[in-house]
Parts: sequence; structure tokens; C-alpha cells
Amino acid sequence: MDFQPSPVAVEWRNRIAAFIDLFVLPYNAAWHASAARGEFPAFVEDLKALARGEGLWNLCLPRLAPGEPGTRLSNLDYAPLAETIGRLPWSAEVFNCSAPDSGNMELLQLHATEAQREQWLVPLLEGRIRSAFAMSEPDVASSDPTNLQTSVRCDGEELVLNGRKWFITGAAHPNCRLLVVMARNEDADPATRHGGHSIVLVPADAPGVTRVRNIAIMQHEALEGHCEITLRNVRVPRANLLGEWGQGFVLAQSRLGPGRVHHCMRTIGQCELALELACERALERRTFGHYLSEQANVQEWIAQSRLEIDQARLLVLRAAWSLDQPEPPDDLRAQVAAIKVVAARLQVQVVDRAMQVFGAMGLSPDTPLAWLWTWGRALRFMDGPDEVHLRTVARYELERARARRGSTAAYFTTPDQLSTPPRIR
Repeated sequence: MDFQPSPVAVEWRNRIAAFIDLFVLPYNAAWHASAARGEFPAFVEDLKALARGEGLWNLCLPRLAPGEPGTRLSNLDYAPLAETIGRLPWSAEVFNCSAPDSGNMELLQLHATEAQREQWLVPLLEGRIRSAFAMSEPDVASSDPTNLQTSVRCDGEELVLNGRKWFITGAAHPNCRLLVVMARNEDADPATRHGGHSIVLVPADAPGVTRVRNIAIMQHEALEGHCEITLRNVRVPRANLLGEWGQGFVLAQSRLGPGRVHHCMRTIGQCELALELACERALERRTFGHYLSEQANVQEWIAQSRLEIDQARLLVLRAAWSLDQPEPPDDLRAQVAAIKVVAARLQVQVVDRAMQVFGAMGLSPDTPLAWLWTWGRALRFMDGPDEVHLRTVARYELERARARRGSTAAYFTTPDQLSTPPRIR
């Protein structure tokens, strides 16, 4: 495995970086000013049109069909691009690579009917609408999705949904038109754990759908929203069922791997930015007659951050490479779980050190550090808490141990082995 970016990845990364520097970064202050007023900046649509005109569009979808707009880059080739895009978090929408749209588009590519593709996938691919993935719920431990209580039942040619969801990313975006809802089948056997849920495509403006609030994350309210939503006798056509009845868990798994690679590489980009800011600050800030860069503890923070970022990047690239293989390795699920834990912890650690270098300024909105730290802490819950992913990794290792049980016996040095050494022929 060669994890140097391919010539294709280098070319696209350079194009993305140049586009961001020339067109997107100059609007960063204006974007934050609009966000502070709770307004979606109109210029984002102009930037989207410009990016699409430059061919910088749907960079994260390797399964694009002929005629669908995008680049068809592999997961491994897209990973360095995601790192570059992640340095300016709101820029992902400019390239139509935002979560949760990227995962929802992949889900629809794999499982949607022709009618569903025409109604939802095509406008998503063209960037005319946004979407949300509605799974987490306030009344259950959503880290175990089998707990989900939002219900769906069949009523003739309609599906009827009832329940409450929260922390639904993207649901406050004015262009959000689709909720991809995971719900428990009312007719499911209570003993059924993974075959009793389905995924339903629900128009965001369907009667009975209410956006209750945009939930702030550690006092930070995201412009696109992490929303609480209620569904009260929401009726949609039976044709809005995605995939088969009772196959919700199977379908949901198909969107997780690539999406987590995207999240993790954007995180690494943000950590690179935090380290760059910390280094520049250390070179120019003096305390007690010395620059911070001369202090041994600050040098250690910088070195530790560099080691951790590079280690995390290698893990994520290996997972991206594994996702691209015709026959993914047996440990792919463990790899994807591992990068989710490593990336979230990385962001908290690296950004925290950078904030310490900046002093009080690091807590203010004058730098991106406070927001990046908040987002890193939130990532330790999003897409499942660290503990769930660590359990996945541990289970894989224990399965391997069971398979090779006894093979390590020769490494022990018990008294009877010491007293009867083998004969050398």
C-alpha cells in the first residue's frame, strides 16, 4: 500500500486549494457575519455554481453513474481533498460534499428505485436541495439503534410515522427537502433486533413534520441545524420506503464507511490548521522575555500534535484504501470504527493545545479554534460514541484471538519447559 497521494489526487487537491484561496476564503468573514445573524448567506449558491462550472463537484461519490455530475474519485483519492476542504468547514457545501448529503446520496445510489432517484437523488446530485438523516432519539440510548422507538406502519398504500428525533444535522437548512428516517416497524417481532426497522423517505414539509428547535452544541448553534423533529401521523406513499421492509439496518450500514472517512479527513485538515496557527503564534508571542517557541513544553505540544496527526492520517488512508478494494478486508468494520475514535480524540487534543498557545484569544471567536474544539468534542458522540466503536475493535481482536487460541503457547517459559530444552539437530 502506497499512501502517497496519487497524481490524480494531487491534481484535484491543488485545484481545490486554489479555488478555496481565490474564491471561498475571501467570503469567510462574511459567512460568519451572516451566521451570527442566523441568516444563510446568498453568496454560497453563487460559489456552488462557480465550483460546478470548474468541475469541482460531487468529489466524494465514486459510484456516480454515467451522466451524473461529478468526478468519480475513489475513496483514497478523495481523502486528501476532504482534508483540504475541512480546513474551512462551511466550504464543503460549495463542492456538494456536505454531510449528511454525501452519505444520503450514496444510500440512494445503492438502494433507491428509479422514481426515488428522479425525485430525490437527481436534485441532491445537482445541489438544488439538501437532506438530513433522522436516526437519533431523545428517549432512548441511540448508541444502540435497536432501541429506536419512532414507529412506521402500513395503512393501505401509505406509510404512517410517529415519533421524535433529535440532533438531526442539516434539518434547519432552508434547502432541506428530504428526511431519511429510520423507524421501527410496528409489526416487528419484539425479539427481532436487526430486522425490525425500515428507512422511509419523508419530505421535510410533509404534514405532521415539525421542527421543534435547533439544538445548540456546547452553546454553539449551527446554522444548518442539529434539530429536534417530531413526526405526528406523518403519511407518505408506500413507494417512499427505501429498500425492503425491515432492512433498515442493512441499508444504514452502507452509508457509514465512506462518510466516516470524509468526517475523519476533514478533521485532520482542521487539526493541520490548528497546528499551523499554534506554530505561528508560538513564533511571535513572548512571555517572560522569551518566545513561546523557545519553551520546552510548547515544543513538546507541537511535536506531539505532529505525530498524532500523521498517525491518524495513515489510519484513515488505510481505511479509505480498504473501502476501494473489490473484496474489502475482514477487518474493514474495525478499521472504520477505529478511525472514528482516533480522529475525534485527535481534534480535541490538538486544538486544545493550540488554544493554550493562543491564551485567552483561543477562547474567543477571533480564531476558529474554539469552534473546532467544540466540534471535535461533539464528534465523540456523533455517528456513535467512542465506547461503541472501541467495542467493535475489541470484538474483532477477540475473534482473532479465539481463532488462533493456543498458538502463543511457545512464548511462555514455564519451569517444565526450562528443564527440558529441545534438542538441536
